[in-house]
Amino acid sequence: MSKGREGSAAGGGGAAAVLLRYLREQNRPYSAQDAFGNLQREHGLGKAAVVKALEQLAQQGRIREKAYGKQKIYFADQEQLPAASDAELRSLDEQIAALSAKVQALQQSCRQMEAELKDLNSSMTTPEMAKELEELRKDCRSYTEKLERIKSATNHVSPEEKEKVCSEQQLYCKEWRRRKRMATELLDAILEGYPKSKKQFFEEVGIETDEDHNVRLPTAP
Repeated sequence: MSKGREGSAAGGGGAAAVLLRYLREQNRPYSAQDAFGNLQREHGLGKAAVVKALEQLAQQGRIREKAYGKQKIYFADQEQLPAASDAELRSLDEQIAALSAKVQALQQSCRQMEAELKDLNSSMTTPEMAKELEELRKDCRSYTEKLERIKSATNHVSPEEKEKVCSEQQLYCKEWRRRKRMATELLDAILEGYPKSKKQFFEEVGIETDEDHNVRLPTAP
């Protein structure tokens, strides 16, 4: 765009006229930067001319201005726009309803595609499945070999030996509980007349508990 054309559009109130017509036709808010970006190529408006024209139009009351922090937006004064007829309003309502239905359909389609994409991303690829299958086959061979070694071993524990070991364990655990209960009762009796804490008493006497060594009695069957 030539400088002559830009000067022609910006001079004599040309920029203000272009911007006023644009804001009324679009009937939506714009910042000065947005208006400049939308109109500079077609009308050859400079940014400074756009800013100045918008401020003048706002001061004249021909458009409205609102500030949001350091940024200002400009939009057409709704009171200066022609009132829509009943037929136009009905037509707009129909357009809104049609567009709303279209938006809902698109949103539903997007949700379905997002779900499909999520499933595809979480699924294994063919090379990954082949690799996983090979790993499983290796595991199966390893377990099969281990099972065969166990079956062929000669040092199996007989049911009688197992029962004997379990019985001895139960006996020893029962005695363990009995002695622990006796020791606890004796220590509690001593501590009733001991002036210090239980922890201090144990440290002075040199008592170590099962808990000190993270030892627990097996659960009774």
